[in-house]
Amino acid sequence: MPSLLLAEFADSGRFVATARRARSADYRLIDAYTPLPVEGVQELLAYHHSRIRVAMFVGGIATAALAYGLEYFSAVINYPYNSGGRPLDAWPAFMLVPFATGILIAAITGFATFLVECGLPRLHHPLFAVEGFDRATQDRFVLAIERPAGDDALRRALDFFRACGATAMREVET
Repeated sequence: MPSLLLAEFADSGRFVATARRARSADYRLIDAYTPLPVEGVQELLAYHHSRIRVAMFVGGIATAALAYGLEYFSAVINYPYNSGGRPLDAWPAFMLVPFATGILIAAITGFATFLVECGLPRLHHPLFAVEGFDRATQDRFVLAIERPAGDDALRRALDFFRACGATAMREVET
């Protein structure tokens, strides 16, 4: 995760206006920390699409195919047993195990992908060590942007947010 630049605001109106201006000025908004829901901020944040559904689909289909392949191998190739002239590959009878195991592994894959995408379990985040960050749950509005590369770009970003009414600016290494 990149280094963050935190801009703290005292009121929600200035916070939302700054978030809009920062988005149009090509600053990458990472997250917003507010004591209450603020309308219009969620649409401005950088959102990446989750890969959980794709991982679940691939994990479930691969497991179901593997389970069916194992049943087919054991019943048709490894130990063919002719019972009353029935076909060796009785696919309707073979469907229960691949279906159940496919669903089980898809759920486990989805949960594991969720944990990886969220960065969990993470017992401590560097933001919790920032002085004054606890006020984001009480009466402050904090906007986190990706730290601009270079000292000049950082100075311009600090000046931009101070001009927009930020009461405090902090830099955090994550």
